[in-house]
Amino acid sequence: MKKTLLLLAITMAMPAISRAQSPYDEIPAINPTATYITEEGEEESEAYSGNAPLVGRFEANPENVGEYTASYEWRFTLDTDTEPYLIRYEQDTEYTFTQAGTHNIVLYATFVNGRDTIAYTQEYWDERGPLRASVSESRLEMPNAFSPNGDGINDVYKAKSNYQSIIEFQAYIFNRWGQKLYEWNDPAGGWDGKYNGKDVAQGVYFVLVKAKGADGKEYNIKRDVNLLRGYTESTTTVTE
Repeated sequence: MKKTLLLLAITMAMPAISRAQSPYDEIPAINPTATYITEEGEEESEAYSGNAPLVGRFEANPENVGEYTASYEWRFTLDTDTEPYLIRYEQDTEYTFTQAGTHNIVLYATFVNGRDTIAYTQEYWDERGPLRASVSESRLEMPNAFSPNGDGINDVYKAKSNYQSIIEFQAYIFNRWGQKLYEWNDPAGGWDGKYNGKDVAQGVYFVLVKAKGADGKEYNIKRDVNLLRGYTESTTTVTE
């Protein structure tokens, strides 16, 4: 009787199996892991919350495969949906998240050897919980002034530092006559107050920004830019 109860307990802890059974210590297993690469190039593991674009690397880490033939199915689903928006059929995969929201990632794995089939499907994930990646809603603002005087403070005109989850970005600087002086396509970049390598005069310029956030929000920003070349941190505070 004790032997029967022990076998039942072990069976309840195993993945779905159909067979002529293999010894338990030789049954194929998976240990899916996630590594996320942030905008700054830093690596984060397991569940991660941050800005888009966010690169995720996912590994199945199979064990005891032996003579079994393995098949894999990575499923990516938003928290608000029931059906996956993406399925990948490979042992390890990489994906760049550009949509705001919480993404649930699971791996269905099946191992077959003759009449033996071992499957890790939804029951496995119900107990473990999915891998997760949460992408923030977007934010983008442009300042109205900067002071390119070489003091190392506010020398470059660029997006305010609190921008987040911007997946498309294009900015242009014009003078008062509509001449384009500069353009850039990364919110981390900006204009140093020069044209053809020479400082432009202090005065009012114009910025046009077209951008898109991970949440689908589109930005069409048009505003004046005050170039305050003579000011320093000790004489005034430039408004952002």
